[in-house]
Amino acid sequence: MIRRSPILVSLFMVLGLAASAGAANSAPAYIDAAVNDASRPAADKTRDADRKPADMLVFAAVKPGAKVADIIPGGGYFTRLFAKAVGPKGHVYAFVPDELLKKRATAADGIKALAADPGYSNLSVTEGPVSGFSAPEALDLAWTSQNYHDLHNWVSPEDLAAFNKAVFAALKPGGIYVVLDHVAAAGAPADVTETLHRIDPAVVKNEVTAAGFQFDGASDVLKHPADDHTAKVFDAGVRGKTDQFILKFRKPK
Repeated sequence: MIRRSPILVSLFMVLGLAASAGAANSAPAYIDAAVNDASRPAADKTRDADRKPADMLVFAAVKPGAKVADIIPGGGYFTRLFAKAVGPKGHVYAFVPDELLKKRATAADGIKALAADPGYSNLSVTEGPVSGFSAPEALDLAWTSQNYHDLHNWVSPEDLAAFNKAVFAALKPGGIYVVLDHVAAAGAPADVTETLHRIDPAVVKNEVTAAGFQFDGASDVLKHPADDHTAKVFDAGVRGKTDQFILKFRKPK
């Protein structure tokens, strides 16, 4: 009978637990491939440490063949990742609302240029009013990142409610809706969406579930306890390191 010292046994246990934790947290190969894709801009890759894209795609349950709407895609950081992760049998619809285009006429130019790239043939750009959001086919995932608070500044409460209902209608039964945004203090005044570009996650949860969604979980991966929620998100002291919430909702089957 081989006897191991208590120290060796403890070491083996620690290593075993570490290996199990690493396996549990590892992303599927197709997500790793999307994150490590050579065509991603260097500027996007430098943001990965703060934005944790693999964790985001795992949380959103992105899979090959999925139909995804990237709502208000900005420069296309997540759009590129979605397009590579869903592959040629999937499709990504980047939705740029009319309300944004009225403020900045060139807002869709970058994402349209990306859609014209042969390497992103599974990407289409759609436009329309916020309240009239739709997709050409039933979606597996609707995603919006750091922009839900802007909807409060751009449209009326009635149009925002119509938007969430439109997202609900666009998803397949069981489809997922993810809202990622900057945290505002609990009970913050309504104008915090414009003054600080933040929003209380409880407000988002109430508005989205009112459209018929079921709350399906949250992630703390982008939590930053050092952010006290009082600074504008563009301020140098917090930019790129704001406390952010990620809420997942599901359309009932």
